[in-house]
Amino acid sequence: MNAPGQPRRWTPTPLISGAAVVHAGALAALAVSPATWPWAAGGVIASHLALTAAGLWPRSALLGHNWTTLPESAGASIAITIDDGPDPDVTPRVLDLLDAHRARATFFCIGERAREHPRIVEAIVARGHAVENHSQRHRHNFSLMGPGAMRREIDAAQTTLGDIAGTRPLFFRAPAGLRNPFLEPVLCGLGLHLASWTRRGFDTRTGDAALVAGRLLDGFAAGDILLVHDGHAARDVHGVPVVLAALDTVLRAAADRGFGTLTLRDAILG
Repeated sequence: MNAPGQPRRWTPTPLISGAAVVHAGALAALAVSPATWPWAAGGVIASHLALTAAGLWPRSALLGHNWTTLPESAGASIAITIDDGPDPDVTPRVLDLLDAHRARATFFCIGERAREHPRIVEAIVARGHAVENHSQRHRHNFSLMGPGAMRREIDAAQTTLGDIAGTRPLFFRAPAGLRNPFLEPVLCGLGLHLASWTRRGFDTRTGDAALVAGRLLDGFAAGDILLVHDGHAARDVHGVPVVLAALDTVLRAAADRGFGTLTLRDAILG
């Protein structure tokens, strides 16, 4: 088994292998009997629709391995993951809140934002948290990229974040969780693991911290990977980022249930 951070061999999933068989079968059918083109085209279209649907489902493992929960070795722990930062206003306040709860979190940082605020990234690491890869530019068309462009985008963030944090990321989270079949081979080549979440609070859209916390705590259990945001954070009627009150509620609930907090890096390194 490859050590975390080392390139590993890519193995296509049954869905990807099946799509390849459909494409090969369609070409063979056309070569033998061009009149079968409606059936061949229909099969190809259906396979593309299946691949697209899998890529639009962030928690799916149909395109490759995907961390949606912590491994059993994590025991009675949860993972708090925080996306889209660093943010000069919100991130320092989130760090103070985590300190108050003696909690550890995983920050999925955008490379360009990290370059703009390197001291905040350094503070994340200095205060015991992990910095992971959320792409260099967080492009909305990320899931439409080909393998070359996708690799350049992810590898640029690897370099940016590794230089600032002092350690290259071990995990990647796709912008908005959307991806395509090219992503897993790229991640394998870069020694990265895809991570999504157990549940999310939609705290970039909802200005009610109680509602955000309720979504995160619905079915709350050991092993959960929870998603909140320090970047693009929604604010309540008083202008306060909802992530602060929502995360405070979640961490209090975790303490009440005897759950610890664990970074994804700690979970994979054991």
